[in-house]
Amino acid sequence: MYVCVCKAVTDSQIKNAVESGACTRKQLFNCLGVGGDCGKCSRHVKEVLDSALQQISANEDSLAA
Repeated sequence: MYVCVCKAVTDSQIKNAVESGACTRKQLFNCLGVGGDCGKCSRHVKEVLDSALQQISANEDSLAA
């Protein structure tokens, strides 16, 4: 699903960027350009970012157990 229409960025692209090490909205802006034009996607970008970070954390916790 498209999160940022201005830059044609999908939730999958954001998740992939997080898996590659992006952990802030600023880092996502630097690598994908999201949130830099109209800003309407900022809230959804944060939701996808937070969800992806939680998923990574949960995966790391399950591997450590």
